[in-house]
Amino acid sequence: MEWTGRGVVLTTRKHGENDVILEALTLDRGRHLGLVRGGRSRRQRPVLQPGNELDLTWKARLSDHLGQFQIEPVNLRAGDLMTSSVGLASLQHLAFLMRLLPERHPYPRLFNALNVVLDNLEPADAASALLVRFELETLGELGIGLDLTSCAATGTTDDLAYVSPKSARAVSREAGLPYHDKLLPLPSFLLEGQRQAGSELTWLDVCQGFALTSFFLDRHLQERGTEDGGTRAHLLSALERHYRKEFPWNF
Repeated sequence: MEWTGRGVVLTTRKHGENDVILEALTLDRGRHLGLVRGGRSRRQRPVLQPGNELDLTWKARLSDHLGQFQIEPVNLRAGDLMTSSVGLASLQHLAFLMRLLPERHPYPRLFNALNVVLDNLEPADAASALLVRFELETLGELGIGLDLTSCAATGTTDDLAYVSPKSARAVSREAGLPYHDKLLPLPSFLLEGQRQAGSELTWLDVCQGFALTSFFLDRHLQERGTEDGGTRAHLLSALERHYRKEFPWNF
């Protein structure tokens, strides 16, 4: 068995004295694991850092075996990402999100979105918007996607301001106002055409965006009997520090 394709390093773990088991999100094979011979060597270690994009060749005797990876670097972005608290926290949280997906099932939209996020983690407002949207995309792939196209009560597409926690559908401001304390706020940056290009994302927008995705993701984690290990809290803390530095008037 053999295949070749692109992959982004999610994690590695030691295997024996010299080898590592690489976990990568690949374009055509989804989240995939394989052994890298000599992965702990001085030459291989910098290549096998989370966030790097690689050309991968996987070989195994049978399709259900762990198999072995041969690797070639494509985009070694890890060095820059790990010098930033937002970059490092994002890598940890994104890897956690990808481990919610079953192995060896292709998610090409998530693969492409992951590369966009990793290439655009500065400034803080751009990173925040991309990370929230990536969580929304992940929720969709998990089968619990949100419908933000029209109001669940009236069908209108105008002035959408809430999300129903029961139906995961948007609700307009007028229809939702009597029940606003039972609905989730919907920040306008998640709606096409409702924020002018180049306008600044506020910290309130960011918090509302993550609160929205967190509600549905946490419910999914509870059903699975697992938790995020604090990766989202770590990410939000890093984003807030950057926001306070870049946009102090937001606070």
